[in-house]
Amino acid sequence: MLFKYDRDTFYGMSTVGLSESLFERGQICGACFELRCVNDLRWCIPGTSIIVTVTNFCAPNYGFPADGGGHCNPPNKHFVLPIEAFEKIAIWKAGNMPIQYRRIKCRKEGGIRYTISGSGIFMSVLISNVAGAGDIVAVKVKGSRTGWLPMGRNWGQNWHINADLRNQPLSFEVTSSDGVTITSYNVAPKSWSYGQTFESKQFES
Repeated sequence: MLFKYDRDTFYGMSTVGLSESLFERGQICGACFELRCVNDLRWCIPGTSIIVTVTNFCAPNYGFPADGGGHCNPPNKHFVLPIEAFEKIAIWKAGNMPIQYRRIKCRKEGGIRYTISGSGIFMSVLISNVAGAGDIVAVKVKGSRTGWLPMGRNWGQNWHINADLRNQPLSFEVTSSDGVTITSYNVAPKSWSYGQTFESKQFES
């Protein structure tokens, strides 16, 4: 099924950027966390929590020490939230707040989405809206004239391959970080083109 890709449609403001100590070089993109503000009765909103999906990286700033302004410097475990998400658990003007966090299974509407970009024989696929573990650790693609071809991770959940898969229906095999694999046949039709997004079946959540 063809979709127009729109990040806000998939995640809205329920996103988070992670510091280097948590980001795992982008492998954790797509994972879900539950966050709650703690240990500050003045600024925390009691009894609230939010569920967010990892989509961004908070780069370290080595111009500041980790305990003096370099919030995303190692070894800090830092979460950067949109204002709309932050205000559900704390008063915005409080700035940086202590939190409790736990990783949880992702619940998503619809199927896994594959946004195809590239040029010529270079193909890049952004995989999003993944339920269950949320983060993907291995991807294979298959055309009607090829066997299963492993794709390499570019960054986050962008996967790439150099292979001529044009004018072929595309099937995908994706494996999540908890070891579960889903194989979806003919996700994209023979007439697919770069810039399109397609949907396949989903992991259980």
